[in-house]
Amino acid sequence: MLQIDLWKRLLIWLTCVVGLVLALPNGFYSRVETHNDAMQAIELMGETPQRRAEADLWPEWMPSSLVNLGLDLRGGAHLLAEVQVEDVYSARMEATWPEVRDILRPERATIGTIRLQPSAPDEIRVRIGTPEGMPRALEVVRALAQPIPSLTGVTASDIDVRGEGDVLIVTLSEEERAASDDRTVRQALEIIRRRIDEVGTREPTIQRQGAQRILIQVPGIGSASELKEIIGTTAQLTFNPVIGRGTDANAAPGVGNKLLPSIDEPGTFYTLESAPVVTGEELVDAQPSFDQNGRPAVNFRFNPTGARKFGDYTAENIGNPFAIVLDDEVISAPVIQSHIPGGSGIITGNFSVEESTNLAVLLRAGALPAGLEFLEERTIGPELGQDSIDAGRVATVAAFVGVLIFMALSYGMFGLFANVALILNIALIFGLLSLIGATLTLPGIAGIVLTVGMAVDANVLVFERIREELKSAKGPARAIELGYEKALSAILDANITTFITAVILYAMGSGPVRGFAITLGLGILTSVFTAIFVTRLIIVIWFERRRPKTIEV
Repeated sequence: MLQIDLWKRLLIWLTCVVGLVLALPNGFYSRVETHNDAMQAIELMGETPQRRAEADLWPEWMPSSLVNLGLDLRGGAHLLAEVQVEDVYSARMEATWPEVRDILRPERATIGTIRLQPSAPDEIRVRIGTPEGMPRALEVVRALAQPIPSLTGVTASDIDVRGEGDVLIVTLSEEERAASDDRTVRQALEIIRRRIDEVGTREPTIQRQGAQRILIQVPGIGSASELKEIIGTTAQLTFNPVIGRGTDANAAPGVGNKLLPSIDEPGTFYTLESAPVVTGEELVDAQPSFDQNGRPAVNFRFNPTGARKFGDYTAENIGNPFAIVLDDEVISAPVIQSHIPGGSGIITGNFSVEESTNLAVLLRAGALPAGLEFLEERTIGPELGQDSIDAGRVATVAAFVGVLIFMALSYGMFGLFANVALILNIALIFGLLSLIGATLTLPGIAGIVLTVGMAVDANVLVFERIREELKSAKGPARAIELGYEKALSAILDANITTFITAVILYAMGSGPVRGFAITLGLGILTSVFTAIFVTRLIIVIWFERRRPKTIEV
């Protein structure tokens, strides 16, 4: 006999209600989105009457998770950037020179004087006063080399050291260049992701393409230039010793030094040591604030290593200027008044509140290890996205109505039961998409349209099986029970194979392919649930109330 326990009935209806409640915010998309943005702004920047009014557009006790719209539906910006990995070689050599200098100084009795020579960006050339001491100089500098681990177990050194006459040359090894290239692209990708996440954009697509390229797609950004402003600044922060100050833009800074312009004082140029004392990589926090004069500024804090370097330098150079350099421009060059322990300080300059906030975001996210060259940029307007949404809506509604009519004409009352389950199925799909924060793309809509067509497959199998059982002169209750029992294996086999396909598409694909796989996979799960449990429960409830002697399927 047909029978479903009370706790099972309650669990099935509870699942449907939860799915409907989770999907409900998508029916008021603009209102809920405004509410979410206002709540985020209140959390980050405090409450204002306008933000509170926007937050009150949707009850806080209601779910407010939405299905994020992808780039092709919402509009936004698309960039393809190439990481200039060669920039890292120059920075690496600049950082290595102080180590080479310091390790060679105790050997002056053997190698004579040490003088840095003009060099290519990716090498260090050092002239020694006594050419006969070159073997000793090579031996000492090679001690700086670090091993590079590899999967094969064969290790290589990170630097190559050789001598040409009285000139010692230090370069990065080929193995280190390859490892550095990979690290640089990975670090750039992660920092770009953090910068975009900091400004609160929804569901960006940021992924590596090839060896040195990164694809960036961000829905909801007004233009590609706006996106470039967020990620295009390298935000390379360094703290460099000051050698001199002047107004000649063409002055020769000398070997091992560099000439940089001042932001605060137009027309002023500072001569700085190229090797920084500390860098932005040793920052652990940066927050917008105000200085003692009420002007916008940025507070910063170093990690223990950076704090020690910063503290030691300030203790040894009281009374000397110290330049704070951002992207090869001197923000400020304050004079060190006293020892600064603790590794914290403040960056002041001619900032607006917005500029200090953006600078803090960039520093907190970290410095891009190398520059980016934008090879491709596109802006997808909201109008094109709206056209895609409208086309997808028409396709979905047409498929939905067609299936409803077909089921009603083919199976009568049982077809109407399947239609109710189909409506619940669509709601459950959107509820799950909202719950996991998935992004809906145009291929994702195609997945939903396909799910609408596939959603009644299980019901068709069950209803045809019930028809066969009725022909063998079994009673209605037994026919319905056998129909579900005998169709179950076919339903599971068909849907498991399709679900495996969706999993493979998600694992192997990217971008739009994943969007299709997600909606297809979730649609299969909800379709099986509604067909096996919801439709059966509706039929059982109808049968218990009507107790028909015969049934027509």
